[in-house]
Amino acid sequence: MTTTSERESEALPRQAPTRVSQSVFDGSRLRVVLLVEVHDGAQQQFLEAYELLCNQVASVPGHVSDQLCQSIENPSQWLITSEWESAPPFLAWVNSEEHVRMVEPLHACVRDTRSLRFHVVRETGGEAAGARSAQRRLQASPRIGDGVIRHALTFTVKPGSEAEVARILAEYASPQARVDDTTRLCRTSLFMHGNRVVRAIEVRGDLLAALRHVARQPEVRAVEEALNPFLEQQRDLDDPESARIFFTRAALPAVHHVTADELPGAERHALYYPAKSGCGMRLAELLARQDEAAADDPHGPVVRSTIFQRDDVVVRLADVRGVDPALAVSSQNPKVKALLDSEAVSMDLVTDRRSADA
Repeated sequence: MTTTSERESEALPRQAPTRVSQSVFDGSRLRVVLLVEVHDGAQQQFLEAYELLCNQVASVPGHVSDQLCQSIENPSQWLITSEWESAPPFLAWVNSEEHVRMVEPLHACVRDTRSLRFHVVRETGGEAAGARSAQRRLQASPRIGDGVIRHALTFTVKPGSEAEVARILAEYASPQARVDDTTRLCRTSLFMHGNRVVRAIEVRGDLLAALRHVARQPEVRAVEEALNPFLEQQRDLDDPESARIFFTRAALPAVHHVTADELPGAERHALYYPAKSGCGMRLAELLARQDEAAADDPHGPVVRSTIFQRDDVVVRLADVRGVDPALAVSSQNPKVKALLDSEAVSMDLVTDRRSADA
């Protein structure tokens, strides 16, 4: 039996969802904040390592300036801020093998780090700052988010081990969704194509806290240990430095996300775009622009899309409705095809799990 309130609710027009669009491609300046906790007594060693790194970073394209600060309350706490012309050149550097080598001297003296990245929206400070603002690009308006942080990991396994790896990944027990009072795991999606694995996660709250929470869970640790013999890049999870290097190289950051609708029942697909050498960022930006345009079509098949990119690996996670996923690949555009090393493909879904209490 339908109640009066239910009939009234059905009669109300459906409110259009707030469109969510998050991107590194808006062209505005970037401020990077690195919070560092140094081992007791290692302050001078850290300062010397930073000065060496600073001289190297100064020559990186897109880098504008940086500043090193030490806490007046706790000498073990340091703050590094840097300014970049825009997000893409910073991401190209921070995700490179060059960066892995550059920061290696810091790890002997650092206990913990936390990296935050911000687009510059407004700038104040008198006439000089006003002149700088006119010359440098600021974000025109604040973006609207949905409170979800998206991140992915990708790695390759030894050829011939794909079936066993898929079995291991499909059978793991999901960790507890609640991390703390403010952080929840929302969704984990695992895909494979050939010997490449992509694990995409969605988190509400603190991404770093969620990743650490997951790494500590016995069921997750058991899966990671079971994968070790099949990985092309060797790692020792009992060695913090070995684990750090592996997960640094495996990181596949989200560079663009758009949500056009909240339609239930949309199917999730992962599309893999192997870019030509040096073309990964340009390819990701082109796909991002296509998805922004597609989001304006209320009858379009894509209701949600996230683009992940690192070097020449580009993965597009798309939630689509009532359509062959091949139609959502968006690789028929001649500009897209010109940047591909081989055809874009739909990856095989291994598992897709939502957290009921998230």
